[in-house]
Amino acid sequence: MNIRKATINDMDILIQLRLDYLLTDKGNLEEGELKAIRSQLVTYFTKHINNDFIAIFAEIDNHIVSTAFLAIAEKPANPSFITGKTGTLLNVFTYRDYRRRGCATKVISQVIEEAKQLGVSLIELSATPDGEPLYKKFGFVEAATKYTPMKLQLF
Repeated sequence: MNIRKATINDMDILIQLRLDYLLTDKGNLEEGELKAIRSQLVTYFTKHINNDFIAIFAEIDNHIVSTAFLAIAEKPANPSFITGKTGTLLNVFTYRDYRRRGCATKVISQVIEEAKQLGVSLIELSATPDGEPLYKKFGFVEAATKYTPMKLQLF
């Protein structure tokens, strides 16, 4: 198994991995949604890859079988993120035939190493029930906060 960081030359596979993840997680997407998402991904990856976005791949026999993405944000520092940099781990995905072989463990390990090198203070994620035990092995814990998570959907 080869573990490597994605580059801009991996645009097509980055888009495919994101869409495959979304289809697995959300189920079917409408054609209009797919078209809009694909268009945004081209713009996003072009602007952010290996700047404030990292994607790590696991390859077996020259095929990408697993990935993890890290989106990095810089904010005013506080005691929870003293460097001001936080990361969001997302799109942790392994194709079904390659699950339970350590692929996700290896891509997440590499994402964490990349985050350390970039001075990221903390990494957040939203865990599925299937992924939660793996994240706990890395030391992720449920966020204890006095704040209520909220969001405002604009689009």
